[in-house]
Amino acid sequence: MEKAVISSGAAGFLAASASNLSAAPLGLPIGSQVWPTRSMIKDFPAYVKMMADIGVTRLELCSPVGYGVEFSSLANGKEVARILADHGMKSESSHFTMEELRKTQQKSIDWAKEVGITQIITATLGGGNNPTLDQVKKAADEYNKIAAVSAAAGLQQGLHNEGFELSMVDGKRTYDLLLELLDPKLVRYQFQMSTITAGFVAAEYFTKYAGRFYSMHLQDINMKAPAPATEGTSPRQRYPQVAMGRGSIDWVKTFTAAKIGGVKNYFVEQNWELTQQSVAFLKTLNV
Repeated sequence: MEKAVISSGAAGFLAASASNLSAAPLGLPIGSQVWPTRSMIKDFPAYVKMMADIGVTRLELCSPVGYGVEFSSLANGKEVARILADHGMKSESSHFTMEELRKTQQKSIDWAKEVGITQIITATLGGGNNPTLDQVKKAADEYNKIAAVSAAAGLQQGLHNEGFELSMVDGKRTYDLLLELLDPKLVRYQFQMSTITAGFVAAEYFTKYAGRFYSMHLQDINMKAPAPATEGTSPRQRYPQVAMGRGSIDWVKTFTAAKIGGVKNYFVEQNWELTQQSVAFLKTLNV
């Protein structure tokens, strides 16, 4: 397992948290992914205002086509776009399930265009946690075809890194295999920062695979305080998630490398309490 990098930003967060800075890393708008706060999204106008009030100007959504009833308030794409605009917000990115992209991709594309989304991201290609090389190749081939349809519609397909992508095949990470197998013209990547618990260090990937990334999901992890190991406990469950700047990730190093990686946007993906603290931290981070 690669070694986690210890934070150099925590002290800066504590010193500057009381100030109302409007800066943001890379000069890019601060975004938030709606999944961890989805229980609050039924009243979408109130939700958008709540996020805007803390300084979020970009929301990454979850497709109501694939993610179902919890996101039914997002079903009318044109209305979603209007509500966002009313609060000076935009949504250029959303997550879509593999099932909907397999079965109803055009419906998902139509909704995305109504909202103004240009990035169609899938959390994981699936395929289990112990795939064979042939299964990885099959998954990559399918996703390249899906991405080609999105590209023809003027949208950029993206891939997140979750369970399947964290698996190993013949001593090599499935994620690294996918970076070789997926067409770089069709598929870009969104890095999940919490996968540091599995040894995935964003700065290393951004540097090694320059230009292949366009997004990040932001969390911080305290790698110094693991919960006791028990049978069936995953690394992610053992290491507590904390507000950005209070954990083990070196954010200056991460955002500096993100320029090489090609990152164009980033989204805090934490519960409401941690989102507030992490957005405040991002306003203090000068990269």
